[in-house]
Amino acid sequence: MDEEELCLIYIFSNKGDNPMNFSLKISSKIVGVLFIVAGVASVIGLLLYDPILNGPDYLIRGSEHANKVRLGAIFELITVVTVVGTATTMFPILRKYNETIALWHLCFRFLEAIAITVGIISVLSLLTLSQKFVSAGALDIASFQASGTLLKAIHDWTFLLGPNFMLGINTMMCSYLLYRSKLIPRFISVMGLSGATLIFIASILEMFGIILQLSIWGAVLAIPIALYEMTLAVWLIVKGFNVSAISYGKGNSYGQ
Repeated sequence: MDEEELCLIYIFSNKGDNPMNFSLKISSKIVGVLFIVAGVASVIGLLLYDPILNGPDYLIRGSEHANKVRLGAIFELITVVTVVGTATTMFPILRKYNETIALWHLCFRFLEAIAITVGIISVLSLLTLSQKFVSAGALDIASFQASGTLLKAIHDWTFLLGPNFMLGINTMMCSYLLYRSKLIPRFISVMGLSGATLIFIASILEMFGIILQLSIWGAVLAIPIALYEMTLAVWLIVKGFNVSAISYGKGNSYGQ
């Protein structure tokens, strides 16, 4: 029995005392919590945006509910933090199996965060426009409406490109590595692969105006990836990553 085999036996027989295992448990719990926070924060943020994004009188209602809109922006910023947090926490783990795909996942996750941030800026700019519109009275209504339409369009496009298009791509990459590595049960990875495919298809259909993002079909195509993220989050918090898969992956990475 050589030294490497003895080392592996020690790892598997002392899981509770291994510092690597402890660090992995902490990382898995962090990722799980961040996924849950992201899901909750994004929904709350969208609901709080309602006065300024919906209805024909959004320029008036936005100003009337300014603090509500600002609070929505804060929840969206929390979503941005969680998106970056999950990507950076998972990268050191995923890179053991394919560093190239892990890096792609990291980059597309960052692009998702950037798209969401641009959407936040557009909403806050729309809030400023709303306040200026109310203070100016009925002067130059057409110009205010044109500016408002543009800012709403920016938000809508970033909402499509970030939480749909980019999310579909980065989830596909992450789920593929999780499937190959067996870090989590494969049925969860399959949920991620199917959910990522559906949300990506939804983004293309929405881009060409075949379906609306906030519609029954948009919701049907988005539910699978939401279920995947919550299932993954609960699993990581309760069970964590498969330690034996991590140990095996350290000597069996590919595509680097």
